[in-house]
Amino acid sequence: MENWKAFLKRKNVEISFQRYAIDALGAMAQGLFCSLLIGTIINTLGTLFHIAALQTTIATISGVDYTVGGLAMAMSGPAMAVAIGRALKCPPMVLYSLITVGFAANALGGAGGPLAVLFIAIITSEIGKLAAGETKVDILVTPLITIGVGVALSALIAPPIGKLALMIGNFIMWATELQPFLMGILVSVVVGIALTLPISSAAICAALGLTGLAGGAAVAGCCAQMVGFAVISFKENRWGGLVSQGIGTSMLQMPNIVKNPKIWIAPIAASAITGPIATCVFHLQMNGPAIDSGMGTCGLVGQIGVFQGWMNEIEAGTRTAITAFDWIGLILICFILPALLSWLINLFCKRQGWVKDGDMTL
Repeated sequence: MENWKAFLKRKNVEISFQRYAIDALGAMAQGLFCSLLIGTIINTLGTLFHIAALQTTIATISGVDYTVGGLAMAMSGPAMAVAIGRALKCPPMVLYSLITVGFAANALGGAGGPLAVLFIAIITSEIGKLAAGETKVDILVTPLITIGVGVALSALIAPPIGKLALMIGNFIMWATELQPFLMGILVSVVVGIALTLPISSAAICAALGLTGLAGGAAVAGCCAQMVGFAVISFKENRWGGLVSQGIGTSMLQMPNIVKNPKIWIAPIAASAITGPIATCVFHLQMNGPAIDSGMGTCGLVGQIGVFQGWMNEIEAGTRTAITAFDWIGLILICFILPALLSWLINLFCKRQGWVKDGDMTL
């Protein structure tokens, strides 16, 4: 047993919640951002501003036409797998082999491709690390084992993982349509909390394919956390903090939350209020990419996703136009209400002595 533990340590194989649920999941979101998400943004910009270079087909593969954004989106599986491998500190030969593994897992996982990539890339990375550097023909053995294991796992478990993720996502979306008030609160609060925790709300939403009304509630929750913390910590962090949290990530407040969890009351309460307003009043839906549901105001990706969904509906003929009510709802849910509610609730918390100046200094 001691020899096995020593071998795992030498191979940098660390079986822990931190490495798999935080490091790997966070890295997967970055891989998604640099492929599916950025590709969606490129396509949206091309459509919105009629940029010919972004709308022109630059490659046709197996009868499928690809724009610049389309190529980026097509590489989401490899991007996620390589990002996970890097987070798990894979050696180069394993890391490069994960490109094939990610493509296979994402393709065979269907709608639940991101979740399949997460599980399969983690298992394959660790097995590849165990094999790497153990033979004199490492350049052959390591890629063969990594790709062989990864593709075999993709064939065996990616389809059922994909179906499971789709079932869970569909259940959440169905429940939100059935009970928009209660589920609006639940989805908004849970996804918002996930965004601030050192895990990835974007990856969770992508893995579950969370769109529609549930996606709108998720956007509301994420915005409440980001804009909420940016506003209530403005006295301590000024404009730099406003930008880094409001357009970056509220995760920056995690060390302060550990010191005083009560600073989290205002953003969480704000998300519990804006979630059902989004679902019941404005019927805010995320019909763009599912990953956008968990992005909030990060780079305004959540808002771009909602807009892309509107455009998709217009193209499909299910929406005639983007109305003033749509824009008012988006602005209120994503910016104005999170700021106002968080400020008021945090003011109450300060008067109760739960929160004091300096508690949210970055």
